[in-house]
Amino acid sequence: MSTLQGTLPSFEQIRDAAARIAQHARVTPVLRSDALDALSGAELHFKCENLQRGGAFKFRGACNAVWALSDEQAAHGVVTHSSGNHGNALAMSAATRDIAAHVVVPEGAVRAKIEAIERAGAILHRCAPTQAAREAMTAEVEKTTGAVLVHPYADTQVMAGQGTLVLELLQQAPGLDALITPVGGGGLASGAAIAAHAINPSLVLFGAEPQGADDAAQSLEHGSRVTTVVPDTLCDGLRALVGERNLDALRAHHVDVITVSDAETIAAMQLLWSELKQVVEVSSATVLAAILKQRERFAGRRVGVVLTGGNVDLQALPWY
Repeated sequence: MSTLQGTLPSFEQIRDAAARIAQHARVTPVLRSDALDALSGAELHFKCENLQRGGAFKFRGACNAVWALSDEQAAHGVVTHSSGNHGNALAMSAATRDIAAHVVVPEGAVRAKIEAIERAGAILHRCAPTQAAREAMTAEVEKTTGAVLVHPYADTQVMAGQGTLVLELLQQAPGLDALITPVGGGGLASGAAIAAHAINPSLVLFGAEPQGADDAAQSLEHGSRVTTVVPDTLCDGLRALVGERNLDALRAHHVDVITVSDAETIAAMQLLWSELKQVVEVSSATVLAAILKQRERFAGRRVGVVLTGGNVDLQALPWY
């Protein structure tokens, strides 16, 4: 049993999600930095989802998916596979409804994120660090427990929940003319694109993706989904292949994906710590890295910049 899969959310579903999660999710702040504006030549408005419950935007989508279930569905609990933030978000969301959460975790995931999932009360299931192993283990847990699958990025209610951050951002920072989010599986990027263009069809949309996991950029360039990319990046939150429907949304909303190296991303992560005073993950820093890499494309614009998470293992900082 699973929630809606493979269908992009409507703007109405995103607005419904905002109402559904309002009593559980935080309205995260939008921060500014004169120093980062000067470096970029743009007016940057940072949407700090690193300050969301669970330390990442993922709580929005997971919470919406959990509370959209019927009582009959919810009684069996929920299951997902996750390298960290989505698993943590689903466990926290399940706890708000007092139901079980099963999380399939690949070996080698960031220790701090695994510990967070455990603290949130999830039942952990370990698997090999491949997409096939994750999906196989998840299917087995789903079959044996009757738990509802809440997919990290292909679930309609998850995408709708992620899109709610754009509703907030465009109220907090009216007059934006561009928006950039990281791109991994595409749940955030697709939900954000749908919400953004429903409110302001002229908003220019960008995505930031690691060069070592650039399947979305390749897919948009080639006109069809590329599935041969083997992720090789420090950005653990962006290693998933972009989903088929998520890619459709990126294409339909003309999201321009910029790729950045791990070195560029680490430098941006350090800048966010030093200038914005925000602890963010490497994956989150891709957005600033992309802006600084292609400065001429952002110069003079008012840009919404989504910082997706702040769950950093302080014992394994990427510049050491």
